[in-house]
Amino acid sequence: MSNPEQIQRIMFDELDIRGVLVGLESSYQEILALHEYPVAIRNALGEMLAAVALLGTTLKFEGRVLLQAQGSGNVQILMAEINHRGECRAVSRYEGDVAENLSAVELIEDGHLVITIEPDDGQRYQGIVPLEKETLSGCLTDYFLQSEQLPTQIHLAADGNKAAGFLLQVMPAAGTSDSDWEHISQIGATLKSEELLSLDNETLLYRLFHQEACRLYDPDTLVFKCDCSRERSMNALQFLTQDELLEMLEEQGSIEVGCQFCNALYRFDEADIRAQFSDTAHIPQSDQLH
Repeated sequence: MSNPEQIQRIMFDELDIRGVLVGLESSYQEILALHEYPVAIRNALGEMLAAVALLGTTLKFEGRVLLQAQGSGNVQILMAEINHRGECRAVSRYEGDVAENLSAVELIEDGHLVITIEPDDGQRYQGIVPLEKETLSGCLTDYFLQSEQLPTQIHLAADGNKAAGFLLQVMPAAGTSDSDWEHISQIGATLKSEELLSLDNETLLYRLFHQEACRLYDPDTLVFKCDCSRERSMNALQFLTQDELLEMLEEQGSIEVGCQFCNALYRFDEADIRAQFSDTAHIPQSDQLH
């Protein structure tokens, strides 16, 4: 397959076109092992992970990219995210039965994609993309054409065990002629999903572009890692007042906040609540349950 747990960029020496290959296997399996998802959702989350990894290559700063598909059907959310360190995670929320043969777009009825870019320091950016194409890759291609005015081609594939993605794109402010892009994109369009999942990066690159002057950059690593924390879970409770939280404690004995991504569970008692609302708020990094 596209080299697992790697993001690898492609350089065209004579063209202002960039390429990216991404492959996931063990990280994908770690994410799926945390939840009992139906087949269609397992496949859709694989495509979402590959897609957000491709989107993450556009980051020029420290931060994260989130890709979320949401709609009104029994699958409410498909969500994946990645940060600048290549740490990724994904989750879905659904109800009832889900047919095995549904695509990511078909899973989300009357839905849309939300692409969120969150710098660690700086302004948050969000773009909304209608799910009007038959495939997730088609919807993302529309996003680049409409919001960035960049000719783009995206391929995504997942089979519940492996996931992979491939991107071709004209570089911003580039001088590449229309004929160059037409030529490269026509070659890229011959790539099949089974090839994307089965061929290693060098073989795939030779299969597509052996007549072009191009090469692979050194790869960056992908890994599953959830960045939930006790402190962030406590912050999620702050839409309630201290009195409301203390009343909940009196009724329940403790307050538990679970992470939807990794199932970690954080428990808070009265001392934690009072400390959070004090002038020197500090929540100890302990009492995490799995």
